Amino acid sequence: MIGREAVIPSADEVAALRRRHPRLFLPPLRQRLGRWAGWAGFAAFLVYALWQLRFFDVAMIAAGFGRLGDVLSFMWPPAHNGNLPDFLKGIGETLAMAFLGTLGAALLAVPLGFLGAKTVVRAWPIHFLTRRTFDVFRGISQLIWAMIFINVVGLGPFAGILAIIVGDMAVLAKMFAEAIENIDQGEVEGVRAAGGGRLAEIRLGMLPQVVPIMLSQTLYYFESNTRSSTILGFVGAGGIGLQLSDRIRVNNWDEAGFIIILILITVFLIDTLSRFIRQRFIGVRGG
Repeated sequence: MIGREAVIPSADEVAALRRRHPRLFLPPLRQRLGRWAGWAGFAAFLVYALWQLRFFDVAMIAAGFGRLGDVLSFMWPPAHNGNLPDFLKGIGETLAMAFLGTLGAALLAVPLGFLGAKTVVRAWPIHFLTRRTFDVFRGISQLIWAMIFINVVGLGPFAGILAIIVGDMAVLAKMFAEAIENIDQGEVEGVRAAGGGRLAEIRLGMLPQVVPIMLSQTLYYFESNTRSSTILGFVGAGGIGLQLSDRIRVNNWDEAGFIIILILITVFLIDTLSRFIRQRFIGVRGG
């Protein structure tokens, strides 16, 4: 291998470069002040956030960790105390909520994703209103949706399913729309050149490219909803979260610890299954 000798510019060459390209060596004062102001604002907001959360109160934090240690000690050893069938039923409800909610959100997100893709719907007002509608729905947490639907349909898993559908529908639709906008337009033009109409362009030119992405994103949200469905149970949306909330409320920590272990095992199994499906059928490797 033939090496190259380093070429060191002379002082005159460096001075000439400074004269020709001064911004490369020293940005304008206005740009430097703006950069410093940005970093100063970031540091000030960081200190303000830590102060608001009493992060500097070392005594409070130490006392909190001490109470956490007490709670963990109460959870050991975990025990089901004869309630294992009820716990397994709660896990089943949680999985059903996550599955049906994610499936419903994905099915609704597919047409909404095409509607929100500017390469499909070129009318600017429709595209703008669709995307802003996505933003409105994405801005409301699943937990809030669950509380709303509990007042509409009552306590139970059905409220949790509706919360997942409405909460994830807009998020998936936005990601689907972005995937559709980034497809290879050559395949779509090929279908059009062969005499295909708009539906043929979507079915033969667009869908084959985005279906693997849609499935991968849907599987990821199924994994996430398996965890979030537990939280929905705390507000009365059923599932294992409701039973965990009841045990914590009455300080029944050994059963709470057993439920937490069941949740961890369930999430691990769902993650493993989802990763296998992505690798086997979609060709996407999960973490």
